[in-house]
Amino acid sequence: MARTPIMKDVAKAAGVSPMTVSRAFSQDSSVSKSTREKIMAVAEQLGYVFDSTASNLRSQKTGFVAVIIPSLNNANFADTVSALSGELANHNLQILLGYTGYNIEEEERLIGQLLRRRPEAIVVTGGRHTAAARRMLENSAIPVVEIWDLPDDPIDHVVGFSNAATMGGLVDHLVAQNYTRLGFIGADADGDTRGADRRNGFLEALGRHQLDISRLISAGPAPISMREGADAMARLLQRFPDTEAVVCVSDLTAFGALTECQRRDIRVPGEIAVAGFGAYDISAFSVPTITTIDAFSFDIGREAGELISSLLRNPEASREQQIRNISPKLVVRQSTFRV
Repeated sequence: MARTPIMKDVAKAAGVSPMTVSRAFSQDSSVSKSTREKIMAVAEQLGYVFDSTASNLRSQKTGFVAVIIPSLNNANFADTVSALSGELANHNLQILLGYTGYNIEEEERLIGQLLRRRPEAIVVTGGRHTAAARRMLENSAIPVVEIWDLPDDPIDHVVGFSNAATMGGLVDHLVAQNYTRLGFIGADADGDTRGADRRNGFLEALGRHQLDISRLISAGPAPISMREGADAMARLLQRFPDTEAVVCVSDLTAFGALTECQRRDIRVPGEIAVAGFGAYDISAFSVPTITTIDAFSFDIGREAGELISSLLRNPEASREQQIRNISPKLVVRQSTFRV
């Protein structure tokens, strides 16, 4: 088996010192562009992989940002991570990703594990955490960014929006279209905290309009799939057959609810309206198309990445709390047209 090439091999082949090789891989400005290109070409030819561990220990910089999201197969979170990763890559930063499965105890465990790896910043989804998780984040001495939420008591920096207020705006729109008997389909309240906030925003808005708040269906623990949305819609129709419109915690849930209506020959929106949340592709191509909320998931990631890059370039700025408020957009489609 061939010997693994080391830094001295690259230095000898490139005609430079091992220190110059290290500086070239660390993007040190003291190394000229031509020298760096020569070193990289030699390294590629030899199959050399730079070990950044020792360099990181000297500089106290690891070159990565820890990111914690609830789910890996959620299109919204995938867009957020993609944009965040792209923005950080522009500044030679990479992400180390963990997912919680919508479990705040798992989030606590992940925070502890990731902080032990000395990230330069950490991104967490949502504004509610266990007491232990919050203490670890507060004492981490690195930038902390909470995304996809607008917490009342932020730990540090925030890129997000109020899920409750946004859902309230959707309810206001439906009431303005003369829908008065509204139902809600969502996950169990103890899992998806953003979903719970949307449920609370739904209830608060109904209260403002002095409408019935009893039409609530839990579809089980988060995340809620299309199948679970269909099952929940069946239960809603059985318990509250006179419901005029149903608001769902996500577009996937709404699509499941829509298909259940179609199986029962219930016209949407002729007999019941359906609305979702998240602006998933499926909501734009279903028949009928589904009214939804676009939370600009890509922008959340891009803004978080830009914020982190800025804070790391200027550590003094990290002492000033920054709240970047994203403004979701109501996208009105066929599923709620009043006929």
